[in-house]
Amino acid sequence: MAETDLYRPIKLFLERQGYAVKGEVRDCDIVAVRGDEAPVIVEMKTGFSLPLLLQGVDRQAMSDAVYLAFGPPKRRQQSDIVKLCKRLGLGVLVVTGDFVEPLADPLPYQPRRNTRRTTLLLKEFAHRVGDPNIGGSTRRPRMTAYRQDALRIAGLLAREGASRVAQLREGTGVGRAAAILQDDVYGWFQRESRGIYALSPKGLGALEQFAEALAALVGPDAARRE
Repeated sequence: MAETDLYRPIKLFLERQGYAVKGEVRDCDIVAVRGDEAPVIVEMKTGFSLPLLLQGVDRQAMSDAVYLAFGPPKRRQQSDIVKLCKRLGLGVLVVTGDFVEPLADPLPYQPRRNTRRTTLLLKEFAHRVGDPNIGGSTRRPRMTAYRQDALRIAGLLAREGASRVAQLREGTGVGRAAAILQDDVYGWFQRESRGIYALSPKGLGALEQFAEALAALVGPDAARRE
């Protein structure tokens, strides 16, 4: 598909809505006018890209009604693209053959705060001990507050052997010890009998893998960092 292949279906799409449409007006791919309304400007590319996005932002100096038009994106990317364009106040037209699908109109963006996500973010920040992760790293497991709590429990089990949940809760200070042991998200623990847990072989391996992180958690200055 060439960029020019998008022009005809978009032109027809706008004309059916009562617009007079012309291509390549000044720097704009498509300009549509209807009565005294602000002109509609459409910038086209065969696929969504940063240059297309920058073009759309630039055209907003001439009109609030700016659309980006492009061929179908990958399904898993479409919602993110639409969300980004909405945030910038840009409309979105997806062109498939002769079919034009409007996915967003160029309206002022009014973000809705997700208070639950904000609360979870601050809770994780507050409960994580120290700064064990390097920002931007993806090749090593992320050290979350949950993983730190699980490591505390694993470390105590390594020292004391199979123990009751109450002993582990008291010895580590991890209030959610029972849930961590029962859920066993990482496969580090095994239930010996009712209310008694021990380390699994995978848990022993984790102690070696995260030895440095565990040392920071149980070291003499861990409480101060927390």
